[in-house]
Amino acid sequence: MTVATGHIHSVDLIPQGTAYGLLIGLGVLFCGVILIAIKIQKAYLCEDSGTSEMFMVANRSVGTGLTASAVFSSWMWINETVLSAAMCYRYGLAVPLWWGSGLCFQIALMAALGVMAKIRVPYAHTSLEIIRLRYGRIGHVVFIVLNLTNNVFGCSSMILTGSQLIYGVSGMNFVAATILMPLGVVLYTAVGGLKATFLTDFLHTTVALILIIYFTLTVLVHPAVGGLGGLYDQIRATAAENYIPGNFAGSLLTMKSRDAIIWGLILKFGNLALVIMDTAFWQKSFASEVHATVPAYNLAAVAVFGIPWGLGTVIGLSARALHDTPIFPTYPGTLTLAEINSGLVMPYLVQALIGPAGIVAFFILLFMALTSTVSSSMIAVSSILSFDLYKTYINPRASDRRLLHVSHLTTVVHAVFITGIAIALNYGGANMTWLGYFRPILSCPGIIPLGLTLFWSGQTRLAAILAPILGFATGLTIWLVSAQSLYGAVTMDTTGQGLPALYGAIGSFFSPALYSVVLSVFRPARFDWREFLRVELADADADNGQPVLPGDGDAEKKQPPAQVTPILPSSSQRALDDLQHPFSAETLQELWRWLRIAWVVFGVLVLVTFVLWPMPLYRDYIFSRSFFAGWTTVAILWQFFAFAAVVVYPLYDGRREIARGAKGVWNSWPSMQKG
Repeated sequence: MTVATGHIHSVDLIPQGTAYGLLIGLGVLFCGVILIAIKIQKAYLCEDSGTSEMFMVANRSVGTGLTASAVFSSWMWINETVLSAAMCYRYGLAVPLWWGSGLCFQIALMAALGVMAKIRVPYAHTSLEIIRLRYGRIGHVVFIVLNLTNNVFGCSSMILTGSQLIYGVSGMNFVAATILMPLGVVLYTAVGGLKATFLTDFLHTTVALILIIYFTLTVLVHPAVGGLGGLYDQIRATAAENYIPGNFAGSLLTMKSRDAIIWGLILKFGNLALVIMDTAFWQKSFASEVHATVPAYNLAAVAVFGIPWGLGTVIGLSARALHDTPIFPTYPGTLTLAEINSGLVMPYLVQALIGPAGIVAFFILLFMALTSTVSSSMIAVSSILSFDLYKTYINPRASDRRLLHVSHLTTVVHAVFITGIAIALNYGGANMTWLGYFRPILSCPGIIPLGLTLFWSGQTRLAAILAPILGFATGLTIWLVSAQSLYGAVTMDTTGQGLPALYGAIGSFFSPALYSVVLSVFRPARFDWREFLRVELADADADNGQPVLPGDGDAEKKQPPAQVTPILPSSSQRALDDLQHPFSAETLQELWRWLRIAWVVFGVLVLVTFVLWPMPLYRDYIFSRSFFAGWTTVAILWQFFAFAAVVVYPLYDGRREIARGAKGVWNSWPSMQKG
């Protein structure tokens, strides 16, 4: 039996009943755990998800450890695990390193953007709110479309890939898998809001990293692989059968790989769009404490590097060494390109070396990666639809409770919509590789104009509106014309080739910078940054128009007692000279210092991971046995560093809150038993 994805065949590595049970059971389990955690937060930590501030930005009170874990989890897509192994199988060990370098610099850049947003717009809820205040309704709508399409395509592509993988390993109905995957996520996200996704992100991260380390080490020490030395020897012994066109000497063990570097560059552009144009990453920066944004994002940026590097290298090369042996599930057949592009390399290898228990563990890893992505996307899109659309254009006087109800409803609507898109993409013949090539062209045009919104007062309204539209048209034209010129036709196959996609991504990313500058110079204007101080907390009316931003102790001390607080007009009605930044001068000075640190870290990461590390190895060189052993050992050790950074450290960082919650439950236990 086949699905509409071409040559993907069900191998039925686990029974369908087991697949259904795992999907439903894991969804119910996580929903139950999170609902309990939400009740504990409300009862003992004074954190109530029944307000829109808590639902959308977690009261801006999340610490460094939990923020780092949440960012890591949101960025640990299925790509970094399953597809990095598949692309290593296809092109060699250059891919996992390029993949790692294509993940970390975007998060480091988001650290700089996040701290600048705190400086410029301290009360922001979404990045689109900033756009609306500066560029008005038309600019707001343009960027809403860009953000929504980025979220929808990113999230639906993850669901598509997950469903294809579940079908490939179990024969489970594709549509059923597509519907069941986001079901449990809808429940806990709709109830718990952003803080619930922070908690589930931590749980996802913990389980996923344990499984990633387990798979890496178990595969490597398996007798069929023989450790680092055995793996190297087998790859060298089968070099003739595993010849890779475009690699130096056709070797899997070289960094000089034409297709790998093309893939890596496309990935960098696509991932940049997936971070900067995803409201979820902005919301996590808004939700973090004032001093937590930069260290949290940079910790996640460094930690995530090791996931595709270590896992992708070991799984991808081991599959190459064993794919022509009787233990491989497809033997005596070969893996088709459709199966590789859909990520089936890893589950096939896991079945061959670990067996049914390994496939169940793989299924759990798949669930962790998918649901963390989906929950993050749901909160982001819910905030756009409720705050940027509903409250702005439909019901500006919406109460906090009404806004929360709309947020819950839009969470469900988004889940239904992305499920439908994933099903449509499947029957349209798309796979993750094609979508990975298309996303940069669609999402990149808004990146530079969005960045300039916070950093350049000279970008005009006309430039911000037209530059992304012209940039998308430029990238799309280059993509299609390149496919026609290079391959003689515009089809799913030709547009899914590396070079047309790379040229299109470059056009989509860089051309808006030119359009923005030219249009801004054509009719120049200057923006007064104080206008951003007109953004208020969602429930500001309840605080007499003078809300205090959590995290700024000085501001809290200056707030007069409630009984003598004068009722002042809202900031949207006050003159610019009367507006005051909610942060103290000391806090602002500290934030500017964090901004400088963020840019330094970003520059170092780009320099090291783009130039100093990979480029000297892009030469006529095949890794020696000892160099390969050292290379892979460091990659595996990086996984343990990631575990310490985003699992162990958040527990230490939140030890007081954990102790408070545990103490509250312990003290309440006798009364709960009586009740």
